[in-house]
Amino acid sequence: MAIAFIVAIEIATNANKLLAGGLIIVLVVMLHNICGLGLGYVIGWMLRLSEPKKRAISIEVGMQNSGLASSLATLHFATYPLATIHGAIFSVWHNISGAIVAYLFRK
Repeated sequence: MAIAFIVAIEIATNANKLLAGGLIIVLVVMLHNICGLGLGYVIGWMLRLSEPKKRAISIEVGMQNSGLASSLATLHFATYPLATIHGAIFSVWHNISGAIVAYLFRK
């Protein structure tokens, strides 16, 4: 509930700016997440770890705390209000990508 509340506030506050440059922000957030998931898995593979460990590293690297990201951006980058929107978008996107990864990693 808290994450949903933070996301709603960030998106409502920056709705105009998000509509103006939102597509590039969404694409960058998606690319960041996909690279993290993939890189985590590849590093596990390069270290010759077991499959469960490769999957765990992939999820750990790819899924980050988006609520914390938005809160820190609000606190430390107050003069840049659009800085918080990335964490809000990631909150939504990582739920989608997490479901996809869980589907792909199922046994």
